[in-house]
Amino acid sequence: MGSLAVSAVVRDPAGRYLLVLRSASPERGRWTLPGGRVEPGETLHDALVREVREETGLGVRVVAEVGTLERAAPDGTLFEIHCFTTEPLDGVFAAGSDAAGLRWATAGELRTLNVTRGLLDSLRQWHQL
Repeated sequence: MGSLAVSAVVRDPAGRYLLVLRSASPERGRWTLPGGRVEPGETLHDALVREVREETGLGVRVVAEVGTLERAAPDGTLFEIHCFTTEPLDGVFAAGSDAAGLRWATAGELRTLNVTRGLLDSLRQWHQL
């Protein structure tokens, strides 16, 4: 089995998606959903809340798991990524040290941005776009 990771579909009351600009490889300079690795002993939900807070400054409430996918990192590590819908709760909207930027994007804007490989297809498959 590969490494576990999580990602969050965070939408504001207007329905816009929260996106993080990747600051590191792979896919540096592309927009994606907030998320990251699950640490040893951490639940998927705890990891998701931690990663969103670290990358965006926002607290979230986990709503539901919407899908899972596998991605190979450049070093060959296989990641099993669990994606959840969430609701923003509180916090100060600010990019963390591992994010080059943050933005809210409408569905139309999302389709025109330089996003990570497979993001749009996954969101469509999970009925999130």
